[in-house]
Amino acid sequence: MIKKSPIALAALILALGSASVSVLPVTAQAQTAEEKAKKEVIRSEWSKPYTEIQKLIGEKQYQAALEKVATLDASDKKTDYEVFFLHRTRAAIASGMGDNVALAKSFDAMIGSEFLPPADKLRFMEGMAGTFYNLKQYAESQVWTKRYLAANPSNTMMQDLMVQNYYLADDFANALKEVKAQVASDEQAGKVPEEKRLRLLHGSAMKLKDIDSSTQALELLVKYHPTKEYWADLMYRLISKQGFSDRLRLDWYRLMLANENLEDDTQYMEMAEIALLAGLPLEAKNIVDAAYKAGYFGKGKNAAKHKPLQDKANKQAADDAKTLDAGEAAAKATKTGLAMTNMGYNFVTYGQYERGIALIEAGLAKGGLKYPEEAKLHLGMAYHKAGNKAKAAEVLKTVQGNDGAVELARYWTYMK
Repeated sequence: MIKKSPIALAALILALGSASVSVLPVTAQAQTAEEKAKKEVIRSEWSKPYTEIQKLIGEKQYQAALEKVATLDASDKKTDYEVFFLHRTRAAIASGMGDNVALAKSFDAMIGSEFLPPADKLRFMEGMAGTFYNLKQYAESQVWTKRYLAANPSNTMMQDLMVQNYYLADDFANALKEVKAQVASDEQAGKVPEEKRLRLLHGSAMKLKDIDSSTQALELLVKYHPTKEYWADLMYRLISKQGFSDRLRLDWYRLMLANENLEDDTQYMEMAEIALLAGLPLEAKNIVDAAYKAGYFGKGKNAAKHKPLQDKANKQAADDAKTLDAGEAAAKATKTGLAMTNMGYNFVTYGQYERGIALIEAGLAKGGLKYPEEAKLHLGMAYHKAGNKAKAAEVLKTVQGNDGAVELARYWTYMK
């Protein structure tokens, strides 16, 4: 799930190894100690040995170069810049030798120096974090990652690297804690969280068997980076959730059909049959037609059941179309709003959205509904199908309960 960081150190080390050096003539040293310490120059007697060191580095004779550096380091009364200069040279040698321990030590000293510009300090910390990460030394990478973030907390690449280090070190609790905070910050700033960040949230939560957090991650993936696979994972998790009402199974199928996740003829058959039982024959007919179009009906072990179901749905839909006006009048004459909300959604299946929405709203206002939240869910779905996504979201946010209607309502708001 997690790819290696693209952070590389090569260009940085090349810059170190080829850095030019200014030599301070002996006659120019009549300055205060403080001024000399701040001059980015070295004494003239260092010029020849440093030229030799550069040549040895170019020839990859790193051990010989280190010996000459050690000789210079033994000099008395080194200035602060000369100390910094030696650390920089050792860093170039350590990089060439692949000695990351020595490299880290040299960088640590350089980062603490006044002679390294702030931007370069960040580059060095970033480089070391990436180097150790690619070596799978995640604890060491984390040290440098945190140092970087302490100086520049808004760098998203390094934020993600911190979570990856935790994750790959099996510290899933801290990985989850950090990535949750990152995602929350993204959303508060009106920024879409990156998919890899949400996948880290999901992966960390799954490792901890934190179902609520992993479901949250799936919801965000569906919301911001929808795929058929993310939708399927989220939807099957919903129907398996304790307390999900079988009464909402048709609504679950409706959303599954909308995000193209019905995967066999038995699902289409069950959905069509439930729609017929709900008094929605045109919806049942449309489901059967979709199954034939998708290639699920007309073949396989259940082929003999497909045609009779189609005939039944077609006949009932034809009969229903003749009695729509009478059905509406009868629904309005009942004591409660139940028949009105049911008939209203039937109009929605016919594409008569305004008529259906008005009837569902009137049924809700009339009251007496055993499951008013389900009716509000259907009203929101009706607005969505009518193309009024803003009103749909407004209605769907009012759905309450713990039987699955709330989740279905929220998931409809994720549909484009």
